[in-house]
Amino acid sequence: MRVAIVAEAFLPNVNGVTNSVLRVLEHLERTGHEAIVIAPGARDHEEEITHYAGARIVRVPTVMVPLVNSLPVGVPSATVLETLAEFKPDVVHLASPFVLGAAGAFAARQLRIPAVAIYQTDVAGFSQRYHLASLAAASWEWTRTIHNMCQRTLAPSSPTIDALKVHGINHIHRWGRGVDSVRFHPSKRSEGLRHAWDPTGRKKLVGFVGRLASEKGVHRLQAIHPREDVQLVIIGSGPEQDYLEQLLPNAHFMGALSGEKLAQAYASLDVLVHTGEFETFCQVVQEAQASGVPTIAPRAGGPVDLITPGKNGLLLDVDGFEDELGPAVDQLTRPDLLPALKESCRRGVRTRTWEALCEQLVGHYEAVISSAQEVPLTIIGQRPALPRWAQKALGARI
Repeated sequence: MRVAIVAEAFLPNVNGVTNSVLRVLEHLERTGHEAIVIAPGARDHEEEITHYAGARIVRVPTVMVPLVNSLPVGVPSATVLETLAEFKPDVVHLASPFVLGAAGAFAARQLRIPAVAIYQTDVAGFSQRYHLASLAAASWEWTRTIHNMCQRTLAPSSPTIDALKVHGINHIHRWGRGVDSVRFHPSKRSEGLRHAWDPTGRKKLVGFVGRLASEKGVHRLQAIHPREDVQLVIIGSGPEQDYLEQLLPNAHFMGALSGEKLAQAYASLDVLVHTGEFETFCQVVQEAQASGVPTIAPRAGGPVDLITPGKNGLLLDVDGFEDELGPAVDQLTRPDLLPALKESCRRGVRTRTWEALCEQLVGHYEAVISSAQEVPLTIIGQRPALPRWAQKALGARI
């Protein structure tokens, strides 16, 4: 099988979209499939890789967008159509399509190649967080246009599927995210790291892992920051780092971590708190659970499927999150409950391997390829009606 992946984000930028694409590429190489990736280019100071897991990486120019200045956005161009026409894939995989992925969707339709769209980013929710209500409405209109041009949309959680249905998106299937339960493991706990964070050995080590940006709601940790029995550990980087360092002066800011350093950090926490309510899945919750660390998150989006209250963590109301956070941390760190919580966290991720999830994904590829062979895709003479801003953005680019 030949698979073309059009990714809204890719290395050297590391986030949930990138991580999923990397695992898919590794699986495709391991199982004998061919792949190519079309992705945004690196910024000037970053190294740009040209191949990964046997797949060639084709880059498009990038632009920086206000409010999300740590995430370069790929510019739709003729490169997308030309690359797909040359590679002749059996299926096009659109990883969190919105800008570059939209060009991929149009190109796949023009070339009559079946496409699978992976919904991973709640752009409308982010827009609301940035107080851009008009953009939120346009985002849903645009998302519906992109996804309904594809033969199948894969969404990671039941709340996300419900939201997509409400906004008129069709042919939705559930596809979660895998976790590396070997890398993320309770055995990676480091007493040296815990001592560095809390030399007294008496504090509750409460961590956050993720991008330091407004939509992640990290400021909510201010509710427990003053407590003398709590030590906050912030792992990640992003545009709000300077602001958060001023807001939470006693927290340890570790920067962005990866690999074994990240695995050690997870396992050395007592509790992980994810503060944002716009997660379509929330991989950090799953990685923390694999590390034997109970988790707290808002009762919204992906964490609703991952956290069973009282078993592996707690879900808090979005509106009352700050008020409930302190008692939730106290409950999850009770000495008489913590061992059972840790065991339940670990037990819950045993079947969520990337190998199993990628096998499911290949099954989705095969299904849309088979359907396209039975009922050939129609050549669309005119593009679907688009918002004016989208017409301007994509215009003649593809």
